[in-house]
Amino acid sequence: MKCLVVSDSHGDREILESILAHNKNKVDAFFHCGDSELEANDSLFNVFNGVIGNMDFDMKFPEELVKVVDGETIYVSHGHLTGVKTNLLTLSLRAQSKNANFAFFGHTHELGCEMTDAGMLILNPGSISLPRGKYRGLGGTYAIIEADAKFVRVTYFTRQHESVPELSSEFKR
Repeated sequence: MKCLVVSDSHGDREILESILAHNKNKVDAFFHCGDSELEANDSLFNVFNGVIGNMDFDMKFPEELVKVVDGETIYVSHGHLTGVKTNLLTLSLRAQSKNANFAFFGHTHELGCEMTDAGMLILNPGSISLPRGKYRGLGGTYAIIEADAKFVRVTYFTRQHESVPELSSEFKR
């Protein structure tokens, strides 16, 4: 399984087009974790699996979604409804209730990932347009997650589609 995760583009449609063009036919699925500030019927969401964020006003976006990609169950939420700025417990429990192997979220604009003791990867790709935190100087990030029977690999990319090796992670399954 190989999927791309982006979040918090805040109206920057061009960067989503660029990400799609650069990664088309390279990943199995595209996810947007909310705050696109686009309409749910935008043609980009024919490819991106998106959820509603606190800055999205088109109520046609789902609050959360669950998608199976190559046998892996993926849970996606923006995070504002699960309190991710405080902790990841509610998000994690919600994803577990969906039997998810992966939980993707945004909202904080800060990238990060961790593997739980239960073997679920929790990942925030950071904001592609308005990054915060330690890595805000990168100018925005998205992530590609690759999983096989033995490992889960996470690679973060800049807006210029350059990988950031020091942010790469590999987790044993």
